[in-house]
Amino acid sequence: MDFFFDRVASGRTLKLLVIVDDATHESVSIAVEHSMGGNQLTRVFDEICSKRGRPAIIRTDSGQEFTGKAMLTWAHRNAVTLRLIERGKPNQHAYVESFNGMLRDECLNEHGFTSLTHARTVIEDWRREYHEERPKKSLGGFIAWRGRQASAAPAAPDAPASGPRSEIPCLPSARVAADATAASRSH
Repeated sequence: MDFFFDRVASGRTLKLLVIVDDATHESVSIAVEHSMGGNQLTRVFDEICSKRGRPAIIRTDSGQEFTGKAMLTWAHRNAVTLRLIERGKPNQHAYVESFNGMLRDECLNEHGFTSLTHARTVIEDWRREYHEERPKKSLGGFIAWRGRQASAAPAAPDAPASGPRSEIPCLPSARVAADATAASRSH
């Protein structure tokens, strides 16, 4: 998970909260706002987790939104471990950094956004194409979304997860990746 920035045509800043799953390479969410503080960040997590279940661990950089009171309180309340990468060590966050580069090259640099709504629409279309249509080499040529569909339904948000929980928000990724690898070997 990481923040990423761009601008609309008027020059106003866009702040993108990029949430990806390292194991399945699924783009879980890209929340696009003009600004986003800790309380808004936790509302995004609540929304995602209500649909997908809670993660065991969230890995981020040490930005103020990720280390502030709202995030620490949310993590404690939801029994989620926060794992911060070391300052100056983006290689510890390699997949999200790689994903951000693709997002920049394939989407942000290709579109001039006229408004926040326009940016949200174009970025969401790109995100869906990225994880619903692109096979991933690390998943044996499977598409991340199809692996997610094949996995069991997530536990209710208040229930403890059965089996491994994701290290990136709200996806039981270890099970999905294992299922995808096993399926690719059987074909």
